Order: sequence, then structure tokens, then C-alpha cells
Amino acid sequence: MISFSSILYIAEWIVCLVALFVVVHNRRPTAALAWLAVIFFQPWVGLVLYLLIGRHRLPRRRTRQYRRLIRRLEHLKKQFDGHPHVIHPELGPQCKTAITLAARYGSMPILDGNSITLISDTNHVIQRLIADIEQAKQHVHMLFFIFRNDDTGLMIANALKQAAQRGVKCRLLLDAVGSWGTLRSIGDDLRKAGVEVYDTLPVGFLRRRASRIDLRNHRKIVVIDGMTAYTGSQNIVDDNYGYKDLVWYDLTARLNGPIVQELQTVFLEDWHFRTDRLLDEPGIFPPPEPSGTVPAQVLPSGPDDPIESYQRLVVAVLYSARERVVITTPYFVPDEPFLQAMQVVAQRDIVVNLIVPVKTDHPLIDMAGQAYFEELLEAGVRIFTYENGLLHAKTITVDDSIAFLGSSNFDIRSFSLNFEINLLLYGTEATQNLRERQMEYLHNSRAIDRSQWKKRGSFKRLGHDIAKLFSPLL
Repeated sequence: MISFSSILYIAEWIVCLVALFVVVHNRRPTAALAWLAVIFFQPWVGLVLYLLIGRHRLPRRRTRQYRRLIRRLEHLKKQFDGHPHVIHPELGPQCKTAITLAARYGSMPILDGNSITLISDTNHVIQRLIADIEQAKQHVHMLFFIFRNDDTGLMIANALKQAAQRGVKCRLLLDAVGSWGTLRSIGDDLRKAGVEVYDTLPVGFLRRRASRIDLRNHRKIVVIDGMTAYTGSQNIVDDNYGYKDLVWYDLTARLNGPIVQELQTVFLEDWHFRTDRLLDEPGIFPPPEPSGTVPAQVLPSGPDDPIESYQRLVVAVLYSARERVVITTPYFVPDEPFLQAMQVVAQRDIVVNLIVPVKTDHPLIDMAGQAYFEELLEAGVRIFTYENGLLHAKTITVDDSIAFLGSSNFDIRSFSLNFEINLLLYGTEATQNLRERQMEYLHNSRAIDRSQWKKRGSFKRLGHDIAKLFSPLL
């Protein structure tokens, strides 16, 4: 008779052998090796972790559903073709690469005639947003990763309830994990007031529409009456996120002009994906009117993509740099192509500045990112740590030509696992405007000295090396 220990031993080997085939398929070698190391070292722990957070794409059923949705809504992305008030500008060769790739990956064209206000104060964003909600006449569409039941969340919730009571269609999409507490605490109260509230990518073993816990909708989008929009890094939460000794510093763009309708399209896709309802009521897409002089483009990305579109776009734009690159991100865990691009650009004697917080709310991610500092510093990349709090703005500027801001961190998770939204801005006006904000961050940062960094203690170096091993999984 076979003993229980023998059965367990055989089962562990079966888990390991199956993992050789499953984990390696369509995965980078570094990530595959990391997962195999965990599974071979602790088969049962590794199996549970892989089932929870190991898949780097949506399940096939949801992928097919999402692709059918995109095909069904393809006409929304063609609404700008031939419209007399929509201008597709011709910019220089440096911008052309970004414009072409973004249009190919996200099916969103470049649109001129936009006005953009960058707001870096959390409370100012909330006040401005509430004022716009109070002026709404037809609809308010909101999509957020985090919506907390705190002072900030309650102010926005009250504004939505009052708007709904005036007859404004208020629709709210919240990530099922990031906003779990709010969905449970005030979700029903919002629905009773007439606000339509849904969780995106719900999780659970028994739910038909369940998703994996690690594949999240990380987007931040507000569209009001199809005329005004917000996007960027800020969630609906107090600026300390509940921490007593840490303040988040975000960056949000308030937008008017044709670009608003691209953000509206992304919201409608996510709304349809969650509810199976296509919003086609009058006023969803009002006639686009020029409002400024900034050319802009929207790039949605996510695990439904067969390729990591935002990562490829960023890498291509980095290689186009001629003078200066500035990157800000709270969570920095580069994959190999992004890391190499930063190194190569710096070795071409182009100024490359990376600004990260001195600490975040995820110490393991901090350590994994710091593990790459030495080789970046050796290549000539200048690294700065923001001292005033948790710098949460996710931005990049290249020369005086191209600027990005949005929800995507410069890490493997944002490149591969999360649904993200990023705004691409072109031309001197927009790029210099964003760089002014980046220079404010730089003014409140401390440069990391290469020689001093190399002298860091052996214990800290070991911690960085161990965390780096897990970077493909973070």
C-alpha cells in the first residue's frame, strides 16, 4: 500500500512537471524561471500563488469577449474621420513614430485643437471635479481603480447623488479589488440615489464573470457631458491614502476639445465589457469643438493586448530622444527592453533623469527597483529621490516634442497586467508645460551619487539582489 507521503511526493513532482509546460508558454524567460524557481522550491505554495497571480493574460473566454467587444465598437473610433472640426496635425519625424505606433496599438488617432490644464494638488482636482459635476447637464462617467469611503470619496459621492437627483445620468465603474471597501460600504447608497455603480473585473471562484486578482483595471477617467474630461494618476481618495506619515503627489489633466471623445470611447468599451450594454443615447458624443492648440492622443492598454503596447511605445520614443528625457514614476521595476533603452540613450550623451519617491507603500517593489540603480548610474542615467512624499505622477517628456502622462507606472505590472490609460501630448507647448511640473519634482529631490550608492552595505545589497529575483513577478 502506497503511503500518504509517497502520494504527496509524486503529486509534487506532477505539479513541477506540469509547470514546465504551462509556465514557460508565451512568457519571457526571466519571468518563467522566477515562477519555476518558486514552484520547484515550494510546489504547493507556488501552485496556489500561480493560480492567484500567475497568469499574465486574461482567461481565453474573457479575451475572446473583449475582442468581440472591440470589433463591435470599432465604429466609435472612426467617428473622427472626415469631421470638419477635427484636425489631424502633421508633426515632425520625431513625433511621427509615437503617433503611428499609438494609433496602431490603440486605434485612436492624433487630434488637434485641445486645451489641457495640469493640476498637481489633490484637493484642487477634487474641488474642480465637484464644480464640473455640479454643472453637468446630461451625464457623468467615472472609472477609477481606487475610490475610498473617506472625506474625499464622500464629497464626490454626494456630488454624484445630487447630480443623479437632477436627472443627470451618473455612471461609476470601480475596480473590484482597488475599491472593494467602497463598493461594499456606499455602493448601495449610490445606487439608491440613482447612480449606476458596477465593479470592474470582479474576482471570486464561483462567479461566472470572475477575473484573476492580479489583472486589474488601473485606469482613471472622468467624462462630463462628452465635453470635459479628467485623466492622470489621481484616484478618488484623501491625499494620504490613509497613512499618517505619507502624502501622495499626483498629476491630473483636465481636458477640453476633441480628445475628450477618445476618453469617452475607452469608458464606453469598459462599460460595455462589464454590463453588456452599449451606451448610444443622444449626447454621448456631442459634435467635437476645438478648444485649444494642443495635439493629443489616447492610448489604452491592457492584458487583452497580444503585445505590451505601452512598453513598446515608450521604448521607441526613448530611442528617438536627442537632448533630454525626464521620467517620473512611483513604482519602477523595468523589464529588459525598457532598461536597455534607458542605458543606451544615456550612453549617447543624452540627459536621462529618473525621479522616484524616496519610499513608497510597497517596500519590496522599492527594493526591486533599487536593484537596477547601479547599472543605470553606470550608464549615465541620473537618478533622483523625491523627498516630500510619495511622488505618484507617472510622466515622461522627450526633448520639447513628446509628453506622456496617465495611470501607467514604468514597471512590469503596468506594462503587462493592468488595464491602463495614457495621454500623449505633442509639441513644445504641452511638453514644456509638463516639464515645468517635472522640474518642481526635481527641485524637491536628492540626486543619488554613483560612488556612494556602490558603497551601500552588503546587507542592503543582498536585499536588493533578492528582490530583483522577484521583479518579473511584481
